[in-house]
Amino acid sequence: MKSLAHVSWRKRALLCATLVGAFSILTGNTADHSSSSGSDTSGLTGHFLYVATPGIRDYLGYGGHGLLVFDIDNHHKFVKRIPTRGFHRDGRPANVKGIAVSPQLNSVFISTIYALQRIDLATEELLWERPYEGGCDRMSISPDGQVMYLPSLEKDFWNVVKCEDGDIIKKIKVHSRAHNTIYGPSGKRAYMADIGSPELHVADTSTHSVALKVGPFSAGIRPFTINSDETRVFVTVNELLGFEVGDLQNGEKLASIKVLGWDKGPVRRHGNPSHGIGLTPDEKEVWVCDGHNMRMHVFHAAPPYQQLTTIALDDMPGWVTFSMDGQYAYPSSGEVIHAKTREVLYLLKDEHYNTTSSEKMVEIFLKDGKAVKAGDQFGLGRLNGE
Repeated sequence: MKSLAHVSWRKRALLCATLVGAFSILTGNTADHSSSSGSDTSGLTGHFLYVATPGIRDYLGYGGHGLLVFDIDNHHKFVKRIPTRGFHRDGRPANVKGIAVSPQLNSVFISTIYALQRIDLATEELLWERPYEGGCDRMSISPDGQVMYLPSLEKDFWNVVKCEDGDIIKKIKVHSRAHNTIYGPSGKRAYMADIGSPELHVADTSTHSVALKVGPFSAGIRPFTINSDETRVFVTVNELLGFEVGDLQNGEKLASIKVLGWDKGPVRRHGNPSHGIGLTPDEKEVWVCDGHNMRMHVFHAAPPYQQLTTIALDDMPGWVTFSMDGQYAYPSSGEVIHAKTREVLYLLKDEHYNTTSSEKMVEIFLKDGKAVKAGDQFGLGRLNGE
């Protein structure tokens, strides 16, 4: 077979879909969904979960390639697959690194290891795709939908970019391995986690410069989350099965909490025991991923951070987020969990009834294709606002 490197992105997306469909026919996994990929269902109205794949490395066995849409209010049923860009140089779909929404621009943004793409939510057309020197990682957008903090791919800087066109406003040098990003709900601060540093770097968004460092924590920071008034941060760090807590006002580390009753062990991805943490929207609980034991551990979100329960999953979790109303928890392993009862309600399934798993998903409310409001890929506290 000839290389796909010089084939257009749409032809490559169609080829990938064709190959997936052919495999499904051979294996008997055919589907007759009236709203599967290829149908004209743009201009959606409703409450949806947008899932970008491949959202676990570049593995196509977790949902293929594209932006998959699920109807949250209809048992999380599959709605459609929107073709997306992003390919390795050999033509294979590239790792998706992040997903974020600007309701003000009516756009969903997807980052891959090479580039950033902007897709119009009404037309579902690609508006632009831009590569960035040093690559891209997990980004975050300002509350007004205009500015994005876009980390390089584990290099020593973040790019501050305009959401309208992707132009770079400023480059912020941090430490050595830029990774996860949260733009605070106040719009005044952005939080930057560098894997190579035990300190969380906090930027003043009026100057786009580092104004505070929180920590040091016990090791390099992996996924993290914050509460709505931006006073507390909950971080996962290398080598710890559990989480640590920091004060976002004075920069002090406050606590280190270990998961009890479960041993650390080898993990298939990310290299550390707990990669993934979320704060329930009411800010009462912290949910922490356990990669080795394929569990989600639940804690009180206030001292003494009592461990409450554990939830078994079908695959290794590397991320968790929540619906804005706090009803559903979404681990990256594909389950939809009722957050209050801890019951696994559904598995996300694509048009071929294959489980969809991704660490990059976001909730969007739409009316006639226009975003009314949107959640976040991070499990953020929402006690003092949406």
